[in-house]
Amino acid sequence: MTKTLKSLAGAGFIATLIATAPFAANAQEFTLKMQSSDAAGVPNFELEQEWAERVGVMTGGRVSVEMLPVNSIVEHAETQDAIAAGILDGHITDTSYFTGKDPAFGLIANPVGAWSAPSEMLRFVEYGGGKELMNSLLNPRGLQFVGAVTPGLEAFVSSVPLDGVADLKGLKMRAPEGMVQQVFAAAGASPVNIPQSEVFTSLDKKVIDAADATVFSTNQAMGLHDVAKHPVYPGFHSMPMLEVSINKTKWDSMPADIQAILEMSVRDLAHDMDARLAMKDMEAVAKARSEGGVTIHNWSAEERAKFRQIATSQWEKVAARSEDAQRVYDTLVDYLKSQGMI
Repeated sequence: MTKTLKSLAGAGFIATLIATAPFAANAQEFTLKMQSSDAAGVPNFELEQEWAERVGVMTGGRVSVEMLPVNSIVEHAETQDAIAAGILDGHITDTSYFTGKDPAFGLIANPVGAWSAPSEMLRFVEYGGGKELMNSLLNPRGLQFVGAVTPGLEAFVSSVPLDGVADLKGLKMRAPEGMVQQVFAAAGASPVNIPQSEVFTSLDKKVIDAADATVFSTNQAMGLHDVAKHPVYPGFHSMPMLEVSINKTKWDSMPADIQAILEMSVRDLAHDMDARLAMKDMEAVAKARSEGGVTIHNWSAEERAKFRQIATSQWEKVAARSEDAQRVYDTLVDYLKSQGMI
């Protein structure tokens, strides 16, 4: 009897090893070294680190994500090539950094004037053809687009009242090079390229009257509202798309359940980033209003539509620069028309 029980126990132990072998083999099946376009310590990067930890939990440890801050392995505009070469496994980055490879990247990343809220952009990406466009651009370059997130609609800093498009005429303002400057110039403003680090001094010394900077809470933290007391919030112009993409060969080697988990985890990150950064903005807005001295301007739907029309004319010019840019333009405009947004 004892001998029989020992034999059964031994058989059970072996059976247990066999049953759990697949799980053991699946532990940390995939490691992803990913680089962000955000610096360590900023709210965006902290949220991305939390996302990396959640991926590990959601996959039962089968996927381990190492989230690195900007320029850790390569420069911010080099991550696409690094992923294709296997130096990195993925990135969370502003797609417009790759405009030099094809103007299509700049147009899909930040069609200035198109979006009034993160939900509008995310609907286009998920259901309006944006995801398919991104993969048509990235797959031939060795990357797979997993999903998009955004820090939200950037506010606008101004030392003079701005209540609509007419007020932009002759406005001396800071704007980054490329699409943003092009659109504001078409709207009648006089944009100049000034580094973010010089925006406060330039506003204080009246070198410029306004600036395309970043979100309201960050602008306030930098003291910009001390020298520019007429911010526009919510903003009416710029909302960058941050893509989450990984090496296509590694993606294709993943089982369907892990692929689905990663896609859903990015949707969750998009919601997390939208909600939590919006909360910071709302807190900053409430503080600004309670303390006084700042007049917050909110453009009407009609004025936002006017700005979109101006921006659209510049999208057409970008579209003419490549076949892929034209495809992005056609898909984007068709979507916006279908939603009654232009």
